[in-house]
Amino acid sequence: MGLLSIFKRKKEASAEPQKPVATKSAEAPKPAETKKEVKPVADKITLGYTHVSGCTGCTVALADNYAGLLTLLDRYVDLKYMPTLADARHVQKVDVSFVEGSVCINDKLAVEEIKETREKSAIVVALGACACYGNITRFCRGGQQNQPQHEAFIPINELIKVDVFIPGCAPTPQLIRNVAVMAYLLLKGTKEQKDLATAYLKPLMALPVHGAACGESTACFCDLMTNVINQSLCMGCGSCSSACPVNAITMEYGKPQGERDLCIKCGACYNQCPRSWYSFDVVDNYEAINEAIMAALQ
Repeated sequence: MGLLSIFKRKKEASAEPQKPVATKSAEAPKPAETKKEVKPVADKITLGYTHVSGCTGCTVALADNYAGLLTLLDRYVDLKYMPTLADARHVQKVDVSFVEGSVCINDKLAVEEIKETREKSAIVVALGACACYGNITRFCRGGQQNQPQHEAFIPINELIKVDVFIPGCAPTPQLIRNVAVMAYLLLKGTKEQKDLATAYLKPLMALPVHGAACGESTACFCDLMTNVINQSLCMGCGSCSSACPVNAITMEYGKPQGERDLCIKCGACYNQCPRSWYSFDVVDNYEAINEAIMAALQ
């Protein structure tokens, strides 16, 4: 009986349900804290873009820099206002202002806007032939009928002081890009970079000074004829013919011939001619200037 009682007690004990043993649940791992990468804010220059009476071709030329434009905006330029590429168009205080188009002196708003641009900008750049010389808005050429109201359009140099000309109808995207890079190096670069920027911008800074000294801003094939060809300085390189946007200049027997009825007075031929001006500063520092621009755009 003793063995049977022991066996019976074990059987009853095994029949009882076992109570669950409390175990510590595994704690879920805490997510690792992610630290945001803090990038240093670039010491950019502030840029404004004023558009008056123009065809917006210079804006298109600026946008044609594609990735180069994105590099400028990402590293060097803080675009404060612009009618097309920025969500602001009111004139603000900036380091550099690009002005596209000529000014209609009958439009009080345009006159006030261009004067405000001068007051709020350390450097004013006339972008394109209309801003530099009046171009088609002033002279109404290129096969169009004369219209008296076109006499009301003047280049901005005759209304305010301009520091830099970027001539052309429209200027090349590379020229606009290079001027923007050199403006940054002039204002924010090292002493060596500032010297290179000064050398590069010096010819473009001399153009508005020349226009002011003449009492007006003019540029056409007639100037090229008077100052270069008639002075036996033309070497027949064809740069003026290649630069003309309306094909008003052809090469005849190795010399340029201009069609005055087609000339729109954009200044491209005169400013492209290597004999109309010669800058030892640019030529002597050409490689260093080119390397500085390419390094900035890497």
